Amino acid sequence: MTGFNTRAIHAGQDPDPATGAVIPPLHLTTTYKQDGVGGLRGGYEYSRSANPTRDTLQTALASLEQGTRGLAFASGLAAEDTLLRTVCRPGDSIVLGGDAYGGTYRLISRVLAPWGISHQPVDLNDLDAVRAAVAPETARVIWCETPSNPLLNVSDIAALAEIAHASGTLLVVDNTFASPYLQQPLTLGADVVVHSTTKYLGGHSDVVGGALVVADADLGERLAYHQNAMGGVAGPFDAWLVLRSLKTLGVRMDRHSANAGRIAEWLLAHPAVDDVLYPGLPQHRNHEIAAKQMSGFGGMVSFRLKGGEEAALRVCERTSLFTLAESLGGVESLIEHPHRMTHASAAGSPLEVPADLVRLSVGIEDVDDLLADLDQALA
Repeated sequence: MTGFNTRAIHAGQDPDPATGAVIPPLHLTTTYKQDGVGGLRGGYEYSRSANPTRDTLQTALASLEQGTRGLAFASGLAAEDTLLRTVCRPGDSIVLGGDAYGGTYRLISRVLAPWGISHQPVDLNDLDAVRAAVAPETARVIWCETPSNPLLNVSDIAALAEIAHASGTLLVVDNTFASPYLQQPLTLGADVVVHSTTKYLGGHSDVVGGALVVADADLGERLAYHQNAMGGVAGPFDAWLVLRSLKTLGVRMDRHSANAGRIAEWLLAHPAVDDVLYPGLPQHRNHEIAAKQMSGFGGMVSFRLKGGEEAALRVCERTSLFTLAESLGGVESLIEHPHRMTHASAAGSPLEVPADLVRLSVGIEDVDDLLADLDQALA
C-alpha cells in the first residue's frame, strides 16, 4: 500500500479519461441520460443514489481509513443518524462515551429515544464498566469519540474492540478530532469510523459534511441502501470541496499538531490556568494510550480557568486572532465556551461540560502570533 499522503492525492482520483484533467470533475447534475430503458451508463441514474464526484470522495475516504467502503453525507449528524437507524432497532441500547459531542447526545437522547433506543453514558477508560454495560443482549453499539469533544479524553480502541466483539456489539469510533492522518481506528479493530468532514477533512470552514467508513463490506452495503433511502447525501460541490482538501490533510495536520503542542505547554505554565487538556502532554491521563495509537496529537486544546466561568467567558471575548465561533478543524484558529455553545444541549445531563472550560481549535497561523493573542486575553 502506498503512503498516506500519496493516497490522499491519488486514491480514486485518476486523471479524467475524457480530457486528461488532473483534478476530478465536478458533476453538477441531478439525473443522467439512459441508453434505453434501464440502460445506465456506469450505474448512474439519479444523484441521490449515486454521483461520480461523491463516489470519488467515498473511494478516497475508504482508502485513507483503510476500510472496505466509504459513504459521504450532508453532515456528520446525517451520517450518525443513518448509521444508528441502520444497525439499531427499538429496544436496543447504545453505550455512549461519557463526554460525547453535544449534537451526538442530542440525537441519541432526544431523537432516537422516543423510538425506543436507550443509551447509557460510561467512562470508556473504565473497561470493567464498559464490559458491564455491553453485557445485556440489547447493547448494540459502543459509541466512542477519541480524542473526545471537548475534554480530549483518549480511549483504547483495541481494548474496546475486544470487549465489543466478545459481546456481539459494534464499535463505532468518531475520528473527527484525529483525522485518518493521525489515527486509523479500523486497523485497531473498530467496525465503523464516523467523521464530520466539516472539520479537518474539509479544513477550510467552507463546507458541511459527514462520512462513514466501514470494515465489513456487508455492513457497507446495508448502509449504502439506507444512505439512498433516507437521502441525507453529500451534494456534489460539497463532495468536491472535501476531496480538494484531502490532498493537503497531512501537511495541515502536521502544522495543527505542532502549534497546538506549543500552545498547550505555554498554557500549562500560565498562572491563570488551572488545567490543560491535551493528549500530547506527558501528564495527560491518557497520554500513553494516545502515543500508542496516534501518530500525532492533533490541533485541539482545552483548558480550565482558575477564575471559573466568568474568567472563561472573558478569555473567549478578548481574543482577536482566535475567532469566537463554533466548529473546529479549519486553517484559522477558533475559541469557544463549550458549556454555553457546542455542548449546551448536554446541560443538566451526565455529559454536562465544566463551565470553566475553554476549547481551542488551533489553526495553522504563526504560533508566536497565536501565543501573543492568548497572552493578552489572559492578562
